[in-house]
Amino acid sequence: MKHLEAIIQQIKERRESLKISQEMLADVSGVGLRTIKQLEGGSANPTYSTLSEVADVLGMELVLQVKKRDVQ
Repeated sequence: MKHLEAIIQQIKERRESLKISQEMLADVSGVGLRTIKQLEGGSANPTYSTLSEVADVLGMELVLQVKKRDVQ
């Protein structure tokens, strides 16, 4: 869950930097206000689609990467 928490924190920080309320984000993204509040509060288990919709409205995109391995 550590990775998900980092994504949610970035989304919250981006929303705040753009001075967009949770209500406005919910209206524009089509994601319910309750879901936005749960997401930012850390109690949601969002789908990729939900995260993608919210990120898109904020001018962000979700990117998947292959994990780097420590070679010893």
